[in-house]
Amino acid sequence: MASISASQLAQEILDACLRDGTWPARVLDDLIERALDEDEPFAARAATRALFNIVIEPLGDLFEPALCEVYARLFSHVITRTLPEYDAGELLLRHRRVRQVRRFQGGEVRRVFVLSRVTLGADVAVTSVALAAAKQRFPDAEICFVGPEKNAALFAADSRIVPIAVTYGRSSLLRERLLAAAELHVAVDELSSIVIDPDSRLTQLGLIPICDDARYFFFESRAFGGTLNSALPVLITEWLSEVFQIEPVRPYVAPVKQERLADVAVSWGVGENASKRIDDDFEIAVMKKLLALGRPLILDRGAGGEEAERADALMKMFAVTGLLHLHDGSYASFASHILQSNLYVGYDSAGQHVAAAGGVPLVSVFSGHCCDRMLSRWRPDSPTARVVAVDEESRASALARTLRAIEEAVAEP
Repeated sequence: MASISASQLAQEILDACLRDGTWPARVLDDLIERALDEDEPFAARAATRALFNIVIEPLGDLFEPALCEVYARLFSHVITRTLPEYDAGELLLRHRRVRQVRRFQGGEVRRVFVLSRVTLGADVAVTSVALAAAKQRFPDAEICFVGPEKNAALFAADSRIVPIAVTYGRSSLLRERLLAAAELHVAVDELSSIVIDPDSRLTQLGLIPICDDARYFFFESRAFGGTLNSALPVLITEWLSEVFQIEPVRPYVAPVKQERLADVAVSWGVGENASKRIDDDFEIAVMKKLLALGRPLILDRGAGGEEAERADALMKMFAVTGLLHLHDGSYASFASHILQSNLYVGYDSAGQHVAAAGGVPLVSVFSGHCCDRMLSRWRPDSPTARVVAVDEESRASALARTLRAIEEAVAEP
């Protein structure tokens, strides 16, 4: 199969999973071997990216409960081929146990470890709800956010949240990604503590054990809620209420406050997912509309690369207005600007969830979703959110609908 690309292998695996609920074993093993080939780092990176981007993420993005079992069987095999100390059968049996919703039975809890979902938007929409619930249910315990430092910064101004840095490189090779669980095991290895896992990539969506199962509470976001079209913040709130008997909680963020610069906050970031983006002409037209309001506007430059280059080009184009500020800093600092704004506009990314958490009116241009349920799960959970859903059929009207949504948001008291 040397002449077949990693992407082709991955697509064959995904197609078989969706069609038959299984996969060609030799094709998966070939992809795993490429991802583990330390002598060919370029090929290993391509294979790792194909495995996660083409197989694993789409299986989850469909939010089909039946596919959770397919994922668990497939990725248990990936884990044991990568880390032989694990047994695929045992991982699968354990996963079937921990995915069952069970009520917390009480007892002394000195620390609560809440695992990061790794992506910024998911940590706002999902993980922050678990943090809020932990603060309510365990008022005397230390509440720990376990994950990347840049994500923890979203809660830096909350004195109840203690950050514990654990690295997970979304661009790392397969073995490195799986070894993050070993680092995690050390971090949460404490008696009189519990772990809340909101479907974290740190544990590969609950598959890799990191502590005694009696202390581990797993929210399987891809299955909980079944065929309902509820948003993820609503679903995790229901799960937390059932498990910990708490009053309803909502997403929140608490970044260190920055000096207010603008009335409008904009981000054209898509987290390296080009399918979420429209095009340059769309972004230019929306910027013209927003700047015509005559209000100061702050545009996030993002994490660098093409996103930063596009932001720089927009800054150069519209600098003459004297209204445009370019944000070049941490995402947490941009989150502070979003919270202090009167309107947020952007694609389906972390910014929409920050705005929703802060009650800021927002317009989210939601493109690249694979199904209606994915749109329902990830749409910003806020009464002041206007979502412009874009697919191939409605792409031509995306600009007109976005401009109209902006007009409606501005006109609303």
